[in-house]
Amino acid sequence: MNKTAIFYSFNSQKTAKIGEKITELFGKDKIDVKNAEVSSKDDLLQYENLILGVPTWFDGELPNYWDELLPDIESSDFKGKKVAIYGLGDQKNYPENFCDGIGIMAYTLQSLGAEIVGYTQKEGYHYEASKAEIDGRFVGLLLDQENQARLTNERVQKWILVIQNEFKL
Repeated sequence: MNKTAIFYSFNSQKTAKIGEKITELFGKDKIDVKNAEVSSKDDLLQYENLILGVPTWFDGELPNYWDELLPDIESSDFKGKKVAIYGLGDQKNYPENFCDGIGIMAYTLQSLGAEIVGYTQKEGYHYEASKAEIDGRFVGLLLDQENQARLTNERVQKWILVIQNEFKL
């Protein structure tokens, strides 16, 4: 069986809540749960399948804990790794950089050889620009708890089925 882990900040309330939901739906016995705030590149590299919780802060920035880990990650080889990314953003108040953190992380890991999985459709979202959009799709699961919370459960449930299939679990 492939080794799978989910990494998210235990202190970022909304991202943590979604991480807990993903873990529950994925199957607690099938996934390791890791706190991204205290994780290293070696923690990431020991898994074949990664789910990363990457919220977007401020005007399209990565949270400090991911931003500080990027220089270490950029010297690593992620070939053979499959990475699914979810994150939260606010498409109404930050429409020009909606969920950019997901895109930043996806592009970084893809350039290091990782296969990004868990693409989602952009229909139903209302934003101006996002680094998480490529070829008319999102490179992960984008959630907006501020404006579309009622859609979150269905979006997460559908996404879990997709990534489990792509992880070949």
